[in-house]
Amino acid sequence: MKTQKRKLDHLRVCLQRDVQSGRTNGFERYELLHDALPDMNFDEINIISKFLGKDFDAPIFIEPMTGGTAEAEKINKNLAKAAQDVGIGMGVGSQRAMIENPDLAPTYFVKDIAPDIFLAGNIGASHILELSTEQITQLVDRIKADALVIHLNTAQEIAQMDGHKKWKGALDAIKKLRSEFKMPVIVKEVGCGITGKAADRLEKTGIDAIDVAGVGGTSWIKVDSLITGKPLNNFFGWGMQTAQCVEQCVEKVKVPVIASGGIRNGIEATKALAMGASLVGLALPLLKPATKSADAVKAVLNQIITEIKISMFLVGAPNLGELKGKVVKI
Repeated sequence: MKTQKRKLDHLRVCLQRDVQSGRTNGFERYELLHDALPDMNFDEINIISKFLGKDFDAPIFIEPMTGGTAEAEKINKNLAKAAQDVGIGMGVGSQRAMIENPDLAPTYFVKDIAPDIFLAGNIGASHILELSTEQITQLVDRIKADALVIHLNTAQEIAQMDGHKKWKGALDAIKKLRSEFKMPVIVKEVGCGITGKAADRLEKTGIDAIDVAGVGGTSWIKVDSLITGKPLNNFFGWGMQTAQCVEQCVEKVKVPVIASGGIRNGIEATKALAMGASLVGLALPLLKPATKSADAVKAVLNQIITEIKISMFLVGAPNLGELKGKVVKI
C-alpha cells in the first residue's frame, strides 16, 4: 500500500508541478552537419530500426513511467495503444507495487491492446538484492514483457522518506540475474545519467543494453523532495547531462545505447541518433497527453518523428545508418 500511494503521489506531482531539473540536456553543444545539396528525396527517408531483435518503425522508446494505481492503468493503456499504432516500444514503471499487491498487475498489462510492441518490465537494482530470479521472472511473465529494465535510482532513493540506502553488491546482483534471466536486460538511470565508466562496468555483467537517462529532464530527486519535504534543492540538477552520457557510452560499450533525459524535440533526438544512440527515449512530454487519449500521445510522437525525418533530409541521411557521425561538437 505504501508503494501504491507513492506511485499516486508521483503522478500527481509530475502532472501538476514543475519537476524538471533546471539544467539542459547538453545537446545545445552539438550541431547537426547541414548538407546544402542532399542527393536524395525526402520520401526516401527510412527510419526503421532494430533493437534487441525487434523491429521498430521509428527509433523511439517510451520510457518507463508508471503503474500500480488505477490512474496508471489508463496512462499505460494510452501509451501502449500509441506505441502499437506508431510501431515503437515502451516500458512500464517499477513493478515493485506488484510484489506488495499482485492484484495490481492489470495496471501494468497492455499486451491485450498492443500485442506487437516491444514491452519492457521494470524493477529497481536495490530490489533485486532482495528478490530471486524466479520472482522477477514472474513479474515480467505476468505482463508478457519482452525484456526487463533494471533502474538505478540512488539519488531518488535518498530523496524518499524510506528509500533504499544499501546498494553494496548491486552490480554483482545484476550480473547474477543476467546469467539466470532468459530475456534481454536493459539497465537505465532515472535522470542522473550513466557515464562511460559505469557503462563499462555494467556491460561486463552481460546486460543487453544501456539507457543513459541523463540530466536535462525530470529530476526524481525534485519529485520526491516535493512529496517528502526533504531540503534537497541543491541536488535537483545532480548528475551528468544526457549528451555527455551518450557520447561517453557509445564510445565505451558495444551494447545498444538508448538516449533519454530531457529530449523534447526531433532535432535533439536526431543529434543523439547521429552520435550513435540506437533509440531515443521519451517520458514527460507524453505523460499529460497519456491522461487524455492514445491519439494525444500519437500527436506528440508523430511531431517528433516528422522532425527527425526533416533533420535527416537536411543532413543528407536517407537512413539511420547514414545518419551516424553527421554531428559535431561545438
